[in-house]
Amino acid sequence: MPEDRPPHPPFTRESALIKVQAAEDAWNSRDPHRVALAYTPDSVWRNRDAFVTGRAEITAFLAAKWAREHEYALRKSLWAFEQDRIAVRFQYEWHDDDGQWWRSYGNELWEFDPHGLMRRREASINDVRIAAADRRILGPRPADERDGAERLPLR
Repeated sequence: MPEDRPPHPPFTRESALIKVQAAEDAWNSRDPHRVALAYTPDSVWRNRDAFVTGRAEITAFLAAKWAREHEYALRKSLWAFEQDRIAVRFQYEWHDDDGQWWRSYGNELWEFDPHGLMRRREASINDVRIAAADRRILGPRPADERDGAERLPLR
């Protein structure tokens, strides 16, 4: 029996919002194994300039990412959806080993298999230095902000 990760395509606005929030929650766990389970065993990624294939590489990639991006906290926002595809924009904040804070801005394109597992992920990301006092993402999204409304400012 194939793995199953509802909701399944074709997506509605409501099911796409559920998928985006589930992805945000998983990534905010900073658990590479948990995150990797949302992808097909042969999923392909482009993340910035890195190309990753399969759950083992995804897990290793994420473990290395979160070893250098300390106090990582993420917000994702639905941009568009159609059939088996979802586009999101996101921002996350983190600090490096020297204590410098960063806000990373990006867009992702997702493609899903019929069982709701992501088989393709393409991410374009830019990093901007910020002062600790300018942080606005201080942890996982609070329950009162889980209504699907746009809350990602451009800057």
